[in-house]
Amino acid sequence: MFALIAELSRWAIPGVLLIVLLAAFVRGVKVYETFVDGAEAGFSTAVKIIPYLVAMLVAISIFRASGAMEVLVAALSPVLDQVGLPAEVLPHAIMRPLSGGAALGIASDIIKIHGPDSFLGQLVSTMQGSCDTTFYVLTLYFGSVGVKKYRYSIISGLLADLTTLVASVYIVNVIF
Repeated sequence: MFALIAELSRWAIPGVLLIVLLAAFVRGVKVYETFVDGAEAGFSTAVKIIPYLVAMLVAISIFRASGAMEVLVAALSPVLDQVGLPAEVLPHAIMRPLSGGAALGIASDIIKIHGPDSFLGQLVSTMQGSCDTTFYVLTLYFGSVGVKKYRYSIISGLLADLTTLVASVYIVNVIF
C-alpha cells in the first residue's frame, strides 16, 4: 500500500500537467502564448507589490532591532505563564504573523536548544505549521490587487493567529 501511494505521489504533478496540456489542446488554447501573457502579468504584479514588501520588511527589522520584541515578551510572560505558554516560544508567536522566515529562524533556534522531541520543540513546530504570516499575506496579496482598506482583515487574521496559538498549546499539552 505504501509503495502504491509513493508511486502515485511521484507521478501526481506530471500527470496533472499532462491533463492540463491535453485539455488545452482539445479546447484549442495556445498554451505557450497564454503562458507568456500570464508571466507578463505576473511580472507587473511583482513590480506593483515591491513598495509594500519593502515597507513590511523595514518595519519588521525596526521591530526586532529596537528591542521592542524583548520588551513585549517581558511584559506578556507573566500572563502567558498562567495559561501554559512558555516564554521561550513567545518570540515565535509574535514573529509568526509578521515573517515566516524570521519565525522559522526562531523555531530552529528553539529546536536546536531544547530538541525536537521536547515540549518546546513540539509546541513551536505545531505553531509553525498551523498559522500563517498574516501581515505578509495582507501586504503581498492585498497590495498586488490594490486593496487599501483592510482593517477587518487584520483583526480577523490576528484572531486566527491567536486561535492557532491557543489550539497549539492545548493540542501539544494533550497529545504530547
